Amino acid sequence: MARILIVEDEEHIAEALQLNLEAAGHECQVVDNGDTALREILEGSSELVLLDVMLPGLDGFEVCRRAREQGARLPILFLTAKDLESDRLLGLELGGDDYLTKPFSMRELLARIDVMLRRQSWYLAPPPSGDALTFGGHEVNFDSYEARLTGGERVRLTQKECMLLKLLAEKDGLVVERAEILDRIWGYENYPSTRTVDNLVLHLRKYFEPDPSEPRHFLSVYRVGYRFIRNPDQA
Repeated sequence: MARILIVEDEEHIAEALQLNLEAAGHECQVVDNGDTALREILEGSSELVLLDVMLPGLDGFEVCRRAREQGARLPILFLTAKDLESDRLLGLELGGDDYLTKPFSMRELLARIDVMLRRQSWYLAPPPSGDALTFGGHEVNFDSYEARLTGGERVRLTQKECMLLKLLAEKDGLVVERAEILDRIWGYENYPSTRTVDNLVLHLRKYFEPDPSEPRHFLSVYRVGYRFIRNPDQA
């Protein structure tokens, strides 16, 4: 069970969510505006956020963007009446983990919450090699979302970049299909475009490959997916 922050300005919806989530064993806190939501998220007492998009003050998209920029890594699930694909993709690109349009069934919401919590548990588990991943002279700390590159430069990775890197590294040398990447990182039926995965890999190549056009660590497998090679000289 989890501590869930409900961000919803329609009182009857917030009350229904709180009642059902607490009946399922979760502990809930309710706020009704974006500014308070951002403050509560950054204070770090919640384990998951249900975030409406249309809010007084900061809207939900802006709350998510600022929270991710300031290092918040808890799962964020958008609950909104905005059902355009462009809105859903924007929410995911800003760092949301899932997007559920109103009206929705409580059974589906609870199922998605369970998936998100399991995914978060997987991500927070330390990699087999220890707290950090080292390869090619780089070191990645999955806890802080930071990487120290060859030469000492430090870069900040996004949540999804870190999740993708961890997944690929756990299967060092093996092909990981795009469908598996989408399922493990986003974990719901209405996946973003597979192009989203390709763009994340391009970001990782830009950070970690000496020549991104001739990758040695992040290899494409035509029409299938990607393969991570930790030590290409030994492959």
